[in-house]
Amino acid sequence: MEKGFSYLVAIMDWHSRKVLSWRLSNTMNADFCVQALETAIQDHGCPQIFNTDQGAQFTSEAWIAVLRNHDVQVSMDGKGCYQDNIFVERLWRTVKYEFLYTRAFSDLKKVRKSLTQWFDWYNQERFHQRLDNQTPNEVYYQF
Repeated sequence: MEKGFSYLVAIMDWHSRKVLSWRLSNTMNADFCVQALETAIQDHGCPQIFNTDQGAQFTSEAWIAVLRNHDVQVSMDGKGCYQDNIFVERLWRTVKYEFLYTRAFSDLKKVRKSLTQWFDWYNQERFHQRLDNQTPNEVYYQF
């Protein structure tokens, strides 16, 4: 943004690459991450296993409590093992290079509005080679 930074979290179904929930914040506390997690569980149900990196938000008591309260097994990447979370890392690359870096935003409200449209497009219209040129929604809703 013109001034400051924003932080983005996404909850993704690894099989389909569908972004189930996401949140944007101007702080790095765990609250916005927990909100995204709770929304994904509410809207799409509980996974058996949930994988993240070892960021402070994902090791926080609030985050772990949500997973434990839903009997979800916690899985965390090894330190420095970006490939353990490669699908989310690819999502971040896509968001940055296909969307964020090509635009200028003056405030968080505009970023949030634009990301809402972008994630809808990503899930509904963006074909993925590794998904046999299907969209994340097509793969997700097949099951």
